[in-house]
Amino acid sequence: AVVTTQSTGGGEGAPAKKKKKKKKKTGGGGGGGPKQTDPPTIPICDLYPTGEFPTGEICQYTDDNLWRTTSQEKKMADYAFEEALKEARQAAEAHRQVRKYVQSWIKPGLTMTEICERLEDCSRRMIKENGLQAGLAFPTGCSINHCAAHYTPNPGDKTVLMYDDVCKIDFGTHINGRIIDCAWTVHFNPKFDPLVNAAKAATNMGIKCAGIDARLNEIGEAIQEVMESYEVELDGSTYQVKCIRNLNGHSIEPYKIHAGKTVPIIKGGEAIKMEEGEFYAIETFGSTGKGLVHDDVDCSHYMKNFDIGHVPIRINRAKGLLNSINKNFGTLAFCKRWVERAGETKYLLALKHLCDLGIVNDYPPLVDQKGSYTAQMEHTIVLRPTCKEVLSRGDDY
Repeated sequence: AVVTTQSTGGGEGAPAKKKKKKKKKTGGGGGGGPKQTDPPTIPICDLYPTGEFPTGEICQYTDDNLWRTTSQEKKMADYAFEEALKEARQAAEAHRQVRKYVQSWIKPGLTMTEICERLEDCSRRMIKENGLQAGLAFPTGCSINHCAAHYTPNPGDKTVLMYDDVCKIDFGTHINGRIIDCAWTVHFNPKFDPLVNAAKAATNMGIKCAGIDARLNEIGEAIQEVMESYEVELDGSTYQVKCIRNLNGHSIEPYKIHAGKTVPIIKGGEAIKMEEGEFYAIETFGSTGKGLVHDDVDCSHYMKNFDIGHVPIRINRAKGLLNSINKNFGTLAFCKRWVERAGETKYLLALKHLCDLGIVNDYPPLVDQKGSYTAQMEHTIVLRPTCKEVLSRGDDY
């Protein structure tokens, strides 16, 4: 465990006698901010008016990087990194408070649409949504059972969350493009505990192994060893939990959720090193199925191609839709529900045309074999010059 220190606020003129330490109130603000309401309604920036947002979990570097913890040069580099850290920490605190709220009411019998819309409404309040400067980083994933990722309900979807479902809640927040990508698995039947615990332990191993100069292939090997040490018994049959080998963690850059480097969750792959200053989503997926996902039908997730140049568009409705995408989402991911929320109607053919031109990419649901169950756990970390910070870590996971 790593202990972080915090200023007590004393200084010149402070009384000499010892004061009894007050227990920090959860959900409260810092620097004279108000206390959060229940349910949460006060934006994070108003809870922490000084701009000093809660720090994530600090993990000190060891071994070959131990020198970084005391290097004056690296401490100066850390100081220069402060603005990006403040933005990421603000987004992370929004994520923590939103998921705490969701965990208080999510239950069987709710529709997936209701779950996503209540979560997103709260997230917009916490992040104080403001165009592309602050908002939701991607659609709320709520993939169920054999569906591992990239499912959010489309308009008209009446799917209901059931007691025996295993649901991955994956949502993101951002400030000025500094994305927090963080997920956990919701389940109600305790028979799924080993599956969920496998993903949690594997993700924590990935976080432990991550660091400056860490090789991505070695992180994947360590993750796989932990994940596949778990077994789950379902209806009289025992299944070894498998890593979903074609899903990975990834580096993150401003307004770019997948920034080029992938963090595998199985052994093998390239011996590429992590570098100072990089942000990563460390995520793992465990499955009772084949451990391999493929595209399903009824796509809901879309994202503008980050590197696309000018492409001539001949259809006026497609031009109009692209203008709306640029205005509301930029290069951040979006879904059909959000397109309609932005006021677009009769947009499906225009959206297909933008995908056909390569301007927009579609990301269909990713599924393992039917009848299997999948679990996910994910955190966003940053490799600071002096230490590793797990930005999205909370009391829950």
